[in-house]
Amino acid sequence: MYGCRPSRTPATLPLCAASVTRRLRRLYQRAFEHFGPLHWWPGDSPFEVCVGAILTQNTAWTNVEKAITNLKARRFLSVRGMHLVDEVLLANAIRPSGYYNQKAKKLKAFCEYVTRRHQGSLRVMLSQPIDTLREELLSINGVGPETADSIILYAAQQPVFVVDAYTRRILYRMGLTAEDAAYHELQDLFHARLPRDTAYYNEFHAQIVYVGKEFCRKSKPRCDRCPVRLRSR
Repeated sequence: MYGCRPSRTPATLPLCAASVTRRLRRLYQRAFEHFGPLHWWPGDSPFEVCVGAILTQNTAWTNVEKAITNLKARRFLSVRGMHLVDEVLLANAIRPSGYYNQKAKKLKAFCEYVTRRHQGSLRVMLSQPIDTLREELLSINGVGPETADSIILYAAQQPVFVVDAYTRRILYRMGLTAEDAAYHELQDLFHARLPRDTAYYNEFHAQIVYVGKEFCRKSKPRCDRCPVRLRSR
């Protein structure tokens, strides 16, 4: 077997571009064959996707779902509703997501920005070119690269690859990147070697999430059962 290093052993040789592309494509193909289409990201509207991208920071998605259910029940799940609601009430609604006081501030900052800069129209904001939209998102308090790219890919439906902890772990163990590689270096690996396609990036990221959750775990990885183990041929 080559390509998987659950230990911290460094890569021995740099890989050529063709080899990197081949391994990325195999990762996707074998994950897709195992899991099938995953229809990620869950959300009934672009705004719900944006809210979910902020709430999922440092918590499991099951907790986010509980928080979103609360927001819907209290009719806070709109740009206007979240912008006007008292921050304490908002924090209480999203309590299941953890760090609820900080996340309430982030959600308020996001909605305040959309209201001030785009007259409350999320559609107008999300229709901007990728670079402009990303710059705006990163200027909002509490929105980092992963959150911004999740919004761009899943809410704006524009082709940018989302890098998360699962992506970092899997690429390192495959020998494709250094353990301390910067976010943009990991993202560039996909952008430079795979077609810039929204649906493809969407499904690829979802497959990585499921491989990371089910098999390529941080501790005690299930390598013997992993469907995407890369074997030399």
